Amino acid sequence: MLDQSPTRSFDARGLKLPIGPRTLVMGVINVTPDSFSDGNQFHTPGEAVAAGMNLVAEGADIVDVGGESTRPGHIPIEADEEIGRAIPVVAELAAKTPTPISIDTYKARVAERALAAGARIVNDIWGLAHDRDMAAVVAAHDAAVVIMHNREVVDPEIDMLADIREFFARALDRAATAGIRTDRILLDPGIGFGKTFDQNLMILAHIGELCELGFPLLLGTSRKSFIGRLVPSEPRERLPGTLAANVIGVLAGVAIVRVHDVAAHVQALRIVDAIRGAA
Repeated sequence: MLDQSPTRSFDARGLKLPIGPRTLVMGVINVTPDSFSDGNQFHTPGEAVAAGMNLVAEGADIVDVGGESTRPGHIPIEADEEIGRAIPVVAELAAKTPTPISIDTYKARVAERALAAGARIVNDIWGLAHDRDMAAVVAAHDAAVVIMHNREVVDPEIDMLADIREFFARALDRAATAGIRTDRILLDPGIGFGKTFDQNLMILAHIGELCELGFPLLLGTSRKSFIGRLVPSEPRERLPGTLAANVIGVLAGVAIVRVHDVAAHVQALRIVDAIRGAA
């Protein structure tokens, strides 16, 4: 059955984004030398800003800026290095466009600098669990947050849907305690983070169950390795597989997709949304 959720809104630090008949698209800008798909693509902040503005022109509803690769096996960097990479890009994008800017970080100090520079959303791959100060920083800036499920250890034996629900419950408790408003929270099941290949597919097959938790769901499948395992391909060759996974998610109720290829997704999802609206 096609999802027919009523329109509601997600508040990105005072800017309300409608959640409902139109799927939102979050475009990715990685200012890193080692991201799995687009690392070492931008050699100056100006190049990254130009790419971000191009995503806006292609129809991105949010631009997500990351200064540290979080691919499997990545080498963590210090907050100062991440700040040096990401904050100039965040600040200039925020000055150039009203499109909300998101900072992809799990470090509270990086998030605080980004929010002060104009970011409206913190995209935390550890769901407020890694840095004990993160929830307080988000609340203090009256910002929005993406709470993503993650695991330090891959365990093929666990009930992954149950683990995700329990993780979200703990994260939502931390958010409530810190004073983060419920209309400023997105949930992300974390495809590819702390999960086996089979668990990633199982999550996608049951994604509609996670859409029933009461918060808009963000899905990030763009160019990920499960696609390359099903159809051998390099990350930049995985647009068709990404589109397929994201369309399945949207039909089950996903509200936002995080992608590298914005224009293709905007076109595909406008068709999906139009057909869904006509049902």
